[in-house]
Amino acid sequence: MLHLICNDVCAIVIVTYCYQVKSKKTIIVLLLMASTTFCLAQTKIKMNNKNPLLCKPDSGICEVVSNELADKKTRKIISTTKPIRLIYFTDPICSSCWGIEPQIRKLKLEYGSSIDVEYKMGGLLPDWSYNSGGISKPSDVAHHWDEVSVYYDMPIDGDVWLEDPLHSSYPPSIAFKAAQMQDINKAVLFLREIREMVFLQKKNITKPEHLIAAVHKVGLDTSKFKSDFEGPAHQLFNDDLKLAKQLGVRGFPTIFFADSAGNNEMVYGAKPYTDYQTALMKLYPEIEKESFDKSLDTVFSKYHSLTANEYALITNTPRTEAENTLNNYTRSGVLKKIITKNGDLWMFEK
Repeated sequence: MLHLICNDVCAIVIVTYCYQVKSKKTIIVLLLMASTTFCLAQTKIKMNNKNPLLCKPDSGICEVVSNELADKKTRKIISTTKPIRLIYFTDPICSSCWGIEPQIRKLKLEYGSSIDVEYKMGGLLPDWSYNSGGISKPSDVAHHWDEVSVYYDMPIDGDVWLEDPLHSSYPPSIAFKAAQMQDINKAVLFLREIREMVFLQKKNITKPEHLIAAVHKVGLDTSKFKSDFEGPAHQLFNDDLKLAKQLGVRGFPTIFFADSAGNNEMVYGAKPYTDYQTALMKLYPEIEKESFDKSLDTVFSKYHSLTANEYALITNTPRTEAENTLNNYTRSGVLKKIITKNGDLWMFEK
């Protein structure tokens, strides 16, 4: 039964030595010591082998590093403008972050006057030096993305990892910081645009031509974007990474909630909408929902594109009914439907 407490190599070494030892007591001690050492080593290997692109749907987390989470008392996050400040650590290619787009969008509509949402880049995929968790090369991500697409009910086509794989998530992250330097609101539109590119259109968003296309789409200045992307945006990205480390961010999405007194709450991973509401209410019990027009025209004027899941959550419409409504408007020529293998996207027909 030696194979139960050690691997094959370890077993051979121990058996060879044990034959040279006359004391049965010594042999037992050696076996126990070897078993403990091996188990601890295996545990350490498993803890360190966290692949950032292996996002766990059950926990809603794309985990990167085992940073020590900062204690609430040591966090220095304070809201100085609106009652509640949200610091959202994310990444352009984080599938779990794409999975909470419906929650984030509804949160802004219902509590927009009471919250500030700050987007920070976390650096999900520096490069392909990772070799763990069943994902060691880009093609391994394809099937995983197809699976999480179904789980989150958000369209994701994993074939980008087969057809035009990304070498890193750093270039689009730096591009987002460059967009932020021009216009914070347009930067959020830019982030949505490049996410649609990679998740639905199978475009490698590390390539300049796709980033520039997104810049044009959201109305940013191309020359300034290029200059900022090559220059100060790199430092801003590094500042985000530094802050993530200071706060102990271990994966994405991670959202910190803070009030003016420095009290903090955190929601870690993709969670139901009520979890974000609960975090708000703990810090700001008197917060009130804002009423907003849930008509098709108004919702699509707020957000240029919507999935069926997003439309359902925002308008409080049952999921099947929401998709039927969107399809009806598509047939009548009001909406344009973008079809992908794992779900669809709607926008106003132009």
